[in-house]
Amino acid sequence: MRKVAVVGAGMTKFMRRAQETGKELAWETAKMALDSCELTIKDVDCVVMGTAPDAFDMIHMKSEYLSDGAGAWRKPYMRGFLGGGTGVFTANQAWYHVASGLFDVCLAITEEKMSSCLPHPQGAFVTCWDQFTESPLGTSLLWFFAWEMNRYMTAHGITEREIALVSVKNKKNALDHPCAQLSADITVDDVMGSEMMAWPVKRLDVSPTSDGAVALVFAAEDVAKRITDRPVWVQGVGWCVDTMYIGQRDLYYPKYVEYAARMAYDMAGIKEPRKEIDIAEPYDPFSYKELHNAEGLLLCDKGEAARLLVDGETQRTGRQPWCPSGGALGVGNAIAATGMMKVAELFWQLRGEAGKRQVPGKPRRGVAQAWGDEMQVGTVIVLGV
Repeated sequence: MRKVAVVGAGMTKFMRRAQETGKELAWETAKMALDSCELTIKDVDCVVMGTAPDAFDMIHMKSEYLSDGAGAWRKPYMRGFLGGGTGVFTANQAWYHVASGLFDVCLAITEEKMSSCLPHPQGAFVTCWDQFTESPLGTSLLWFFAWEMNRYMTAHGITEREIALVSVKNKKNALDHPCAQLSADITVDDVMGSEMMAWPVKRLDVSPTSDGAVALVFAAEDVAKRITDRPVWVQGVGWCVDTMYIGQRDLYYPKYVEYAARMAYDMAGIKEPRKEIDIAEPYDPFSYKELHNAEGLLLCDKGEAARLLVDGETQRTGRQPWCPSGGALGVGNAIAATGMMKVAELFWQLRGEAGKRQVPGKPRRGVAQAWGDEMQVGTVIVLGV
């Protein structure tokens, strides 16, 4: 198994109703990633595309539609999607295409153009439930998050105001991200006073739907060292799929994240993630999920994440920054592209290229995580220098 490095990255601005088509977004981010490491599409051996269900873009056979914009014409091409878990899993797929020895350079692209979905992507979300046992309840994804947030709060005695601090932190972090859609300097009272969506989820607890794309360039060790003197190595990857049936899981803890994390940590040789991880980018489409997922990533004990947040340890200047990018809550949630945005953030942070977002010191290792579908798919990647 060969060593694999990330050598280039590109990202479009996340926004609502982008003028560009999905394939134009894919082309834009692919060019930025290749330009960043002074490669051209001729140097790319294969392309991996990550994009969530076709209904989000309202285009059937979306991977075929996006292929030319992604630079995949007459190249080996693969699409994967795991809902929100797609972005990190696309990076994992790119890794094993190169680690296997089949290809030397892989271009990984994630794209979502959710504004095309009319009347709203929720129309696609409501079809993911079991048609006999769950759909008759009239379930929406927002309701599911409300159930999970309530269970998490109840299990650990966490308050809504404590969870609101995630939105405050991430939206403020996003003020320094040039691609952010919904950055803001807000307060806990602003979150608490925002529209109630489904108790206890409020408007400012929720990330916005977005259009956007992110791309990374993966290269084998010998190629990476020719391209750059600052490669960022893929040290571990992991993934896990739990049961889709809500009634078969206790929603207070994401076991699927833990199992995926353990797989990635074992590969990276990490024994104590709380000490060995310098930066974390847990998936945060809803405010409580950053805390929920950080516990699944074994960055703290169960129920302890809120205390670390309140104590300031997860701030950009804290002991272990969580979502220094601004996360999905601040940068935006272009589903498949969001997870890859988090991997790109680790790349920029570990190279010292994150600009105003740069965490203090010299971080050596970071973890990015995403989940998808009915919150039962976990995807994790560990990068290091």
